[in-house]
Amino acid sequence: MPIKIPKLLPAREILEKENIFIMDEDRATTQDIRPLNILILNLMPEKEMEETQLLRHLGNTPLQVNVTFMRTATHQSKHTSPLHLDQFYTIFAEIKHKKFDGMIITGAPVEQYPFQKVDYWNELTEIMNWSKRNVTSTLHICWGAQAALFYHFGINKIPYPEKLSGVFTHSIYEPKEKLLRGFDDRFFAPHSRYTDLDRSSLDAHSEIKLLSGSEEAGPFILLANNGKQIMVTGHLEYDTGTLAQEYERDLKKGINPNLPKHYFPDDDPGKTPINTWRSHAHLLFSNWLNYYVYQATPYQWD
Repeated sequence: MPIKIPKLLPAREILEKENIFIMDEDRATTQDIRPLNILILNLMPEKEMEETQLLRHLGNTPLQVNVTFMRTATHQSKHTSPLHLDQFYTIFAEIKHKKFDGMIITGAPVEQYPFQKVDYWNELTEIMNWSKRNVTSTLHICWGAQAALFYHFGINKIPYPEKLSGVFTHSIYEPKEKLLRGFDDRFFAPHSRYTDLDRSSLDAHSEIKLLSGSEEAGPFILLANNGKQIMVTGHLEYDTGTLAQEYERDLKKGINPNLPKHYFPDDDPGKTPINTWRSHAHLLFSNWLNYYVYQATPYQWD
């Protein structure tokens, strides 16, 4: 089944070329079906890139999905045109009276700031508080995962001495958990962040289950309150070249970044990376939509 997106969204052309089944509003109105309503709070600076990456995975399931993109009202994006935001995004004040079957809160390049110093932190905490009553399951990605752990459970992040970037091997700790159905015992996933989580702080909360992690990259997939909150500390949604683009961006900024680990063949940035995580990205999103959204949400919200 398709995802329903605005007819003029730039991601549409890319997804159509990849044979992702999409549908615009005109055709969707003729379908006699209860679609899943998914809200995406996109905090990434390159919003159009993140839109395409997320829609690619949301459109790879048998479920019909309506997607609403939301931006912060208290922070103005510097990397996405105001026209694009006005045309395709809403703000919290315009949707807070609604119910959503699922929500995604993306990462953001603000990890090196204390949470309370982020200019939209108060707005984000209002949204996360609202999600507890108005969203069946929320999937938090990278900094969004750390923000959720801090807000819901008081677990703070730990700074790395330098940026963690690369594609790392992960192990499964809870093989019977539905979110991991179909996962290999060991699998790969990209990470790109400046902070980590303390395992003992996670273990102190019985309502949090650590499902997967990496010896090099730390805790990876966490589930809380029976799937009401799901936290993923890396970026399974990333395209093959996303880490390379971030590396080049950091070079131009004069940050002098380390080469992403286990990413470029022979550690040669002149060679094209090989995607080793795509299938597990599809599994993660399809399992989330099926088991924690579709099978858990009411057919009709009160």
